[in-house]
Amino acid sequence: MEMNREDLTVRDKLIYHAMTGVCTPNFMKHLYLSWTRDPFYSIEEIVNSYVPMSNETKQQKLKMALETAYSKMPFEELNELYRIKDIQILTILDNSYPEGWLNSYLPPVVVFCAGNIRLLEQPCLSVVGSRSPTAYGKAVLNEMIPSLVAEGVTLVSGLAKGIDQMVHSCSIANGGATIGIIGTGMDVSYPRENASLQRQMMAEQLVISEYPLGSKPERFHFPMRNRLIANLSLATLVIEATENSGSLITANLALQENRDVYAVPGNITSRLSVGTNQLIKAGAACVLNATDVLEEMKMQWN
Repeated sequence: MEMNREDLTVRDKLIYHAMTGVCTPNFMKHLYLSWTRDPFYSIEEIVNSYVPMSNETKQQKLKMALETAYSKMPFEELNELYRIKDIQILTILDNSYPEGWLNSYLPPVVVFCAGNIRLLEQPCLSVVGSRSPTAYGKAVLNEMIPSLVAEGVTLVSGLAKGIDQMVHSCSIANGGATIGIIGTGMDVSYPRENASLQRQMMAEQLVISEYPLGSKPERFHFPMRNRLIANLSLATLVIEATENSGSLITANLALQENRDVYAVPGNITSRLSVGTNQLIKAGAACVLNATDVLEEMKMQWN
């Protein structure tokens, strides 16, 4: 006899809805709060009580999307699919859920993890920067990463082009640990040139996504992904950034959550240094080498 969705535990209900791929982080949080108050709430009652969905037409669309998702595959089959692909599932109800996310504004209710999930227990530093770094940015990163990983710091980034890719690759090359947080499903690589690196990290390091299998790289996924990068670590290091870059979004998210931000100064005539120089002017810690970063981190974490 097939198990009804209503018979599942709250944790399994949250996992199932995350797997369907139709729930935004805000709606997932609404599901979490609703079911922890009363695990017998129906999905119809929860959709109807969702304040951002007060528009009746939008509510009907959400209900239809959920029902369509339900009809595709039952929970047991979905769970087996993730098990076969060696994807672990972490929820806000689990004891191993990162404290940095738990204490943030919009914590992810469910995330999908591939690799060594115990890296979440290590001291983490988020490192972000330009997708088209200059020779200066590359030199800074190559100078800092070996010393940081030698001190046991796990480096977190977004598996994007440029600085992100270099953070992960350089960490691995120097025998360190690294976590990639992506804006797609685990079976999708974006950009495509990082597919091999993503597979390696899913096997040997850790890759995390809020999005279920098959999720494409939608534009709105990446600002949401940035909040996970900013909140997983107690501090964020920005290497190079233009004035309106995603790296600055990540840094500002970190500041909003009372986390430290470190920035590497740059040439005032370079557009890729505008963002980092502005951060320093606004009060971010100015770091010139790995020693500066480690000293700032030790003040925060000791």
